[in-house]
Amino acid sequence: MRVDLFDFDLPEERIALRPAEPRDTAKMLVVKPGEGLDDRTVGDLPSLLRAGDVLVFNDTKVIPAQLKGIRRRGEAQAQVEATLHMRMAPDRWLAFMRPGKRIAAGDRIHFGHDGNSCFLGQLDATVIEKGEGGEALLGFDLSGPFLDEALHAVGHIPLPPYIASKRDDDERDRADYQTIYAREEGAVAAPTAGLHFTPELFAALDAKGVERRFVTLHVGAGTFLPVKADDTADHKMHAETGSVSEATADALNAARARGGRIVAVGTTSLRLLESAALADGTLAAWSGPTDIFITPGYRFRTADMLMTNFHLPRSTLFMLVSAFSGLDTMRAAYAHAIENHYRFYSYGDASLLYRAEMSDGR
Repeated sequence: MRVDLFDFDLPEERIALRPAEPRDTAKMLVVKPGEGLDDRTVGDLPSLLRAGDVLVFNDTKVIPAQLKGIRRRGEAQAQVEATLHMRMAPDRWLAFMRPGKRIAAGDRIHFGHDGNSCFLGQLDATVIEKGEGGEALLGFDLSGPFLDEALHAVGHIPLPPYIASKRDDDERDRADYQTIYAREEGAVAAPTAGLHFTPELFAALDAKGVERRFVTLHVGAGTFLPVKADDTADHKMHAETGSVSEATADALNAARARGGRIVAVGTTSLRLLESAALADGTLAAWSGPTDIFITPGYRFRTADMLMTNFHLPRSTLFMLVSAFSGLDTMRAAYAHAIENHYRFYSYGDASLLYRAEMSDGR
């Protein structure tokens, strides 16, 4: 499909720089294809679900994956930045480097300082391979938990570019850019639909009889990369690693068998469920990398509903929600959201989408 079909104009002032307080007071646009739009709040979610429905959350935990340092090549040196996006081994990460043209295989990079301040920690790496588009494979001198500890000491929370371009990250972001149920370290971007949930909202959902299940997909920085191709067929997705446990797969299969609806919280949960689904839509234990790219025409096998934030124009995520609820429906929904002052992107408001083929209320 033509990528320009997924373009739209977003006023700069609609981009949220901080989350709503409390988190569950954010607005939520309910989208039922063929039935119109409904302006609600995230706190209304229990009234929109039924006993026996299952919310599927991504329990990945964001790490301080934004690194600044000095590249040394002989006597020459240059300031560089790295955004880690996929762990390949206990001591190796794939990273997007900036500026990528300053990087070559064999370079040594000393992270933790920018040349204007003292060295804050021992975190050195060697460029093992240089890929395309500024990507590189970094081999760190530290490994496993020692590397993890060093990242927490010298790394920054990798705020999305549309926030980072307007302000620096701070201590508040270490809490704000993390779900309350985050458990498995490895993401370099938050599963942002989950940022809206609070202990109070969980209690209300429990009282309604709505179940919670967890999967893990370590969101990579590739989620923010723009689609530069003119046609979706020419876009390359960066892989992300994830897993679905046998217990979660069994619980979701049982819920569907008794008539419960599966509600994916976030596009990451949905992409992982679709990656793990068998041809008949049932789920089994699964783990590994996925580069699934969902565009209109895709036949969904798992989720009946999707809770998600508002996404960038021409992005793979806007393509996914257009596949889920229909391109015309989502273009109308986004136009409504812009006109009615919804807040967009990672720290913004939410939408609750019904799958196009089940908008009859199944």
